[in-house]
Parts: sequence; structure tokens; C-alpha cells
Amino acid sequence: MRLEHDHSREAIAARLDRKPQQSYIRDWVYGGIDGAVTTFAIVAGVVGAELSAGIILILGLANLLADGFSMAASNYSGTKADLDDLHRLKAIERKHIRLAPEGEREEIRHILRSKGIEGEALEQAVTAITTKDELWINTMLAEEYGVSPMARSPVKAGFYTFLAFLVCGAVPLLPFALGLPHAFEFALGATAAVFFGIGSVKSHWSLAAWWRSGLETLVIGLLAAGTAYLVGALLKNVV
Repeated sequence: MRLEHDHSREAIAARLDRKPQQSYIRDWVYGGIDGAVTTFAIVAGVVGAELSAGIILILGLANLLADGFSMAASNYSGTKADLDDLHRLKAIERKHIRLAPEGEREEIRHILRSKGIEGEALEQAVTAITTKDELWINTMLAEEYGVSPMARSPVKAGFYTFLAFLVCGAVPLLPFALGLPHAFEFALGATAAVFFGIGSVKSHWSLAAWWRSGLETLVIGLLAAGTAYLVGALLKNVV
């Protein structure tokens, strides 16, 4: 069976000495799926209501810019809130280490004891951790609060969401912008390919097979689009 990485002494040292990199795949998937879903939902709703291609382009472009920016801003604010909370917890632990070091050492001792470390090994481990403030603080963040000390960039999170939203959300509009015959059928096929592609790429960060992940995302997207089309069709004689 093929392993994901080498376990030689040199390979282990090289891999673990590298600083871990934050992943923004969630932001790409979040923006890409929502961009494709909401834009195609607009296309499907307008087509269902039998309105013109011009209206499709106007509403679609408005959605790309307004909703894309809204999602990016929301993701930025949410990620910034997580970052602010991380800084707050770090400040709390830094203050406690300065004002009540023995109590904080006892917390480390309790954490390590709960992991089965006892006796002299326990005291050595406590000393090793509490002689380095950053290691001490990061250990408390992970074990006491369940918070990763690695911070995600709010700017990058918002940017990747916005970019993915624009790229994937533009796909359903292209056939109408190019004036293609049977533009809705082209838009449907292209958007379905985007849904499947996003799901397939997402499988690299999960245990699901690429085709299963692709089909799952495809079904979710088409359900949203189908709902919009039905609403447009039902309301075309009302509005």
C-alpha cells in the first residue's frame, strides 16, 4: 500500500521542521459553489419566467459583484472574529503565566497526566513545556480551549472566496453574454461541470472517492437551480 509520505529519519525531520501552512480550500469551495449556485439560480429563475437574456445578464452581473462581495466580507469578518478570539486567549494565558505561574504549571501537569504520563517523565515534560512561553501558551490554547494556535488570514480568506465566486459564478452567464443558441442548455451543462469539478477537487482533502464527491456537489447544485427554475415558472404569470 502506498503511503502519503516517507518515514525515513531525514524525511521526517525535513517535513516536521517546515512551518505548517494554513489551507484556504474551504474558502475556495465555499465561494465557488455559492457563486455557481446563486448565479445559475438567477439564470434558471429568469428563464423559467420566460424573461429576456438582457435581464439574465443584468441580474447575473449584479449578483456576481454584490453577492460575491457580501460573501467575501462575511468570510473576512468571520475569520477576523476567530483571529481576534485567538489573540484574546493568548493574552489571557500570557497574563496568567506572569501572575500565577504555579497554577498554570499545575494545569499543564494535569493535562499531561490525563494523557497517561506519570512520575519523573511527567515532571520532565512539565519543565520542558513551561520553560518556553510560546510552547506553554500554544499548549494551553490547544488543550484548555480547543483552539489551534495557527492563525488564518482574514484578507486571504475573503479574497479567495470572492475570486472563486467570480470565476465559478461567471460560467452560467457566458452562453448568454456570447449570444449562443440554446444558451440555457449550454449554461446548464457548463454549470453542472463546474459543480462536479469543485466536488472532484474537494475530494483531495477528504476520504471520499473523487466521483462520489463530484456527484454529491452536482446534486446539491442542481437541486438549488431546479428550485429556482420552478419558482420562476410558477410565478411568471403573477409578476
